[in-house]
Amino acid sequence: MWASQRAGAVPGSVFALMDAAKARARAAGRAIIDLSIGSSDLRPPAPVLDALREATHDPLNDRYPLFSDTAPLRQAAAAYLARRFGVTVNPDTEVLPLIGAQEGLAHLLLAVTDPGDTLLLPDPGYPPYLGAAAVAGLKVVPLPLHAGNSFLPDLNAVPASVRPRALLLNYPNNPTSAVVDPAFFPAVAAWCRERGTLLIHDHPYAELTFGAYRAPSALQAGLTGVVELHSLSKTHHMGGFRVGFAAGDAGAIAALARVKGSVDFHPYLGIQRAAACALTLPDEVGRAGAAVFEARRDALVPALRDLGWAVARPQASMYAWARVPGLTDSVTFAVRAAEDTGVAVSPGAAFGRQGEGFVRFALVQPPEVLIEAAGRLREVGSGQW
Repeated sequence: MWASQRAGAVPGSVFALMDAAKARARAAGRAIIDLSIGSSDLRPPAPVLDALREATHDPLNDRYPLFSDTAPLRQAAAAYLARRFGVTVNPDTEVLPLIGAQEGLAHLLLAVTDPGDTLLLPDPGYPPYLGAAAVAGLKVVPLPLHAGNSFLPDLNAVPASVRPRALLLNYPNNPTSAVVDPAFFPAVAAWCRERGTLLIHDHPYAELTFGAYRAPSALQAGLTGVVELHSLSKTHHMGGFRVGFAAGDAGAIAALARVKGSVDFHPYLGIQRAAACALTLPDEVGRAGAAVFEARRDALVPALRDLGWAVARPQASMYAWARVPGLTDSVTFAVRAAEDTGVAVSPGAAFGRQGEGFVRFALVQPPEVLIEAAGRLREVGSGQW
């Protein structure tokens, strides 16, 4: 009786079904290989942990952090953007710390949209995007991502009658692992500016790139009408720290700061110090972590192809996105896979209508375990789902 319309509009999650399926598998004595959750299993870099450990001994860090206290992290973020992407931002007006990018997106939508505004949202896409849109009371217009177009949006197919307040993108992409080239964001930003649309880019996999590929930033298209969300959860393996930052258009950042100022006091100062340390580490540290996921990709992709599954060789992210032959009910398939084999994957339908027929693997286990998981999945079969 107490749930608001806003709460009721938040979509349910099929991941609760997966949790229950994993519990049943454990009860049956099966060893679980959980590839369903994209949480890095690597430790944060040692200097980051040292910075946090040292910060906990300073009693000044126990107080509420005010905006002025976030200056070291804002400055480190600005220096990172300049070093990595050649982007110049003002750390005082164009950067804001977040308690994780997921929190940042939810508050950003509240800050820059009004109920009933239109949000262009990729399908398939990260499920919490829909929850954030629901809380903000937005009308969601799906933007289909098709394998035939390398899982890139076709903005020319958006009807002229659709006037979105914001467009949300995410490359390297979750769940598809699709990537973009440097020409992509300038073209998208131009499309958005013509329509008065805010371009929001969620960029948590910025450094989880393989081989010679390096992910570009939407901010390279200019800051006007562009906000980018960065997280240290994936690239620095700091998921539990809940820290990231937003950067871009000064007006949007100011609106976000106003909303956040009414509900939080920024991350713990010790975590801010650890995050600032992470952002100033040599690039080789991040490349070493990416190499771990690259090796896992090189183990899993051939093993899945041996099953007859269609899966691209990702150039970035921590996922493999596989089309299973004959699959029409990915939720039933994923539940049965967990129950019968102990291998937990994410059903493609959890990411949107366009995700049906696919399953997502998180590369969060060593290569030999990933190969074992693929072998177990032979027992599930295909063509009957």
